[in-house]
Amino acid sequence: METRWLSKAELAAWVRLVAVVELLPGVLDTQLRRDAGLTMFEYYVLATLSEAPGRVLRMTALAAQTNATLPRLSHVVRRLEKRDLVRRVPATDDRRATDAHLTDAGWRTVQETAPGHVAHVRDRVIDALTPAQVAQLTEIADALLPRLDPAGTMTGLYHRHDDA
Repeated sequence: METRWLSKAELAAWVRLVAVVELLPGVLDTQLRRDAGLTMFEYYVLATLSEAPGRVLRMTALAAQTNATLPRLSHVVRRLEKRDLVRRVPATDDRRATDAHLTDAGWRTVQETAPGHVAHVRDRVIDALTPAQVAQLTEIADALLPRLDPAGTMTGLYHRHDDA
């Protein structure tokens, strides 16, 4: 099979996407560490729990929604437990399963951290784009996500923010 090399325009787009994918996590992580003492992933776990019914999710569901392995998630949740931000409890309907509960302190942390995080996301990403480019970014992501997440593991995460 012959290699379909990238055209000059495709290569220009690709290397820019790689740069964004590499730089953005560090930019977000730096702000959250400075302002809240949290990594981006820790904040993501807290924010995901904050949006769940009753602020509770089964660990397996939380892992799926955050695209984490159970061992990675367990390690992060253990750190969050030490700070009294999350509590793990055996599931009432299945003693083999564990539920992650966002504590009141965790909820306050999300409420206190979210405004600065959103301002940073707006400053570094959203405000650099026109409204048409924001719509294009959504369209581009929608074209890529089925190939990157064919099982739709994270579909609920991003579609819950779509207009009805």
